[in-house]
Amino acid sequence: MRIIKRKQPKITKEVLAVPRTDRRTLSYVPDPEQIRLNADRRGNRAQQPGDDVSSEYLNKLRMLSLRYEAEFEVWIVPKGKKKKAGIKGQAADISATGLLLRLPDDASDLEVGDTVKVRFRIPPGSMPEGFESAVRMDASVVRRATNSAESGEEHMLALEFEKPLTEYFQRKRWGYSVYSASALMFMAVLFIILMRAESIIYFKYNMVLYLYSLIAALFLLTRYLFGALYRDVPINPDYTPGVSIIIPCFNEADWIKRTILSCINQDYPVDKLEVIVVDDRSTDQSVQQIKDMIEVIHSEAERYATRERLSYTVLPENAGKRVALVKGVEMAKHDLVVFVDSDSFLDPMAIRHLVQPFQDPKMGGVAGRTDVENKYTNNMTKLQTVRYYIAFRIMKAAESWFDSVTCLSGPLSCYRKELIMQHADAWLNQKFLGRPATFGDDRSMTNFILKTHRTGYQDSAICSTIVPSQMKVFLKQQMRWKRSWLRESLRAGSFIWRKEPFMALFFYIGLIVPIAAPVVVAYNLMYVPIVHGIFPGTFLMGLLLMALLMSLAHLLFRKSRLWVFGFVFCLFYEFVLLWQMPVAWFTFWKSTWGTRETPQDIEAREKKEARKRKGKKFGLPF
Repeated sequence: MRIIKRKQPKITKEVLAVPRTDRRTLSYVPDPEQIRLNADRRGNRAQQPGDDVSSEYLNKLRMLSLRYEAEFEVWIVPKGKKKKAGIKGQAADISATGLLLRLPDDASDLEVGDTVKVRFRIPPGSMPEGFESAVRMDASVVRRATNSAESGEEHMLALEFEKPLTEYFQRKRWGYSVYSASALMFMAVLFIILMRAESIIYFKYNMVLYLYSLIAALFLLTRYLFGALYRDVPINPDYTPGVSIIIPCFNEADWIKRTILSCINQDYPVDKLEVIVVDDRSTDQSVQQIKDMIEVIHSEAERYATRERLSYTVLPENAGKRVALVKGVEMAKHDLVVFVDSDSFLDPMAIRHLVQPFQDPKMGGVAGRTDVENKYTNNMTKLQTVRYYIAFRIMKAAESWFDSVTCLSGPLSCYRKELIMQHADAWLNQKFLGRPATFGDDRSMTNFILKTHRTGYQDSAICSTIVPSQMKVFLKQQMRWKRSWLRESLRAGSFIWRKEPFMALFFYIGLIVPIAAPVVVAYNLMYVPIVHGIFPGTFLMGLLLMALLMSLAHLLFRKSRLWVFGFVFCLFYEFVLLWQMPVAWFTFWKSTWGTRETPQDIEAREKKEARKRKGKKFGLPF
């Protein structure tokens, strides 16, 4: 018997901004016994029903107080001394208001109350997106300490900045970013409109091509327009419906502990929030990690009632994500259920924001915003960072203007429990061309909900997720998404015309434009230059302007240096991802994931290996 050795995938070390561990495991959970009423040591405050403190104010306090683990050099110059007299320290952690340093022995002359000048550069990934920049400002010494370490005594120095980094960057780079991005976006839109006017002039020469050009430009520009007009549903402090969070898990041992903690550690009433973890027969250490995390959380004070509202179950066999989600919904005791992927992490205010649109009784489901957590790992994750933000903040926000979001995304979405149970059987047994529909669960359930109810988007309900950092995994994920998009868009097309007319029109345009895009790109970049000898300058200029619009929108909202990757993503899409679409046309009946070992993936792999063995037996070249 010949043993087939599989090539082990290359391990990529993910770069994450790591918050400094709080002394309380559940630092954001409101205290039901009201023992902790004042702002805690991180500046947070439990919001109670009827509280007149705005969520924006609380979020600002939290941003100012969050500390992140750090490791970069800091140059300190005591006030009144020359630069040569400075001291080089090593950052231990950083927040928007201060810095904790490890110092050499010769820094013992600095005392509490002294003023110093600090110079340092925040490396990408040390703090949230937008903070990666150089800093030069005054700071004051607020604490000195000596800690014991393996290498001996460690001298620590805590500094408080003269102004928060949020204010410092607003007057430096952030302010310029907003003004520059706004002006350049206006110019880009104006230029696109002028170019489409040119298309009208040449319309008679190639009606189909220039009609497509006009429709595609109009579609994208209206997405940005309605995305800009979008506004969140504000928090009503008196509206806190019961919520059950369902976390389906399959082989996520690396991330599941952090996911569970982020879901239970919510600024939400204790008696109205529960978390249920459903493991789909993982083959790694996921179940053990789940048990360990739950034991830690259960050890918290009894007043948080964690034993009653945090539980897990393991399915008897690997049955797929949909089965795991339905099992969790069946166990849920509240009327709203939230689906959270096992590699996604919720902001502490995510649930409070996410439920607000359900004050409308016709609202059936709401999606939150998903950011990229491992954005600084490599160029692949940086590309996805810009794409994710535009996809949610612009595209989903535009759909939410019409209460018709077409995909309530898997990382964070909320539904009415009764609607999930109503469609559970059809969802579990869904088939396409006779084959089980194993992926696209979020788009599929959205279609069931959208037939009879509204669907929305809440930008302030934020989670972050781990995205593929390897090209091979990323391309498989994109192919799976394109197949599910094609299948579920065909389903949605059968009823979306009953919705708001303008929304329905742009849904059908949004369906036609991507499907036709490979043909149009091939015609402009290959046929025209080869057959007619004409350089496609106008087409390339339009492509670059659309890329510029995407990049500038990211710069405007995020004020991040990653905005340039919007250009790169658009080019990558046109020359790589776009050509997955024709493949998806002819293979969208497939039910394999490609990135996880589902029963369908195992079956497909075994068939492929059987064909190889049979081919070698008969001397065939495959």
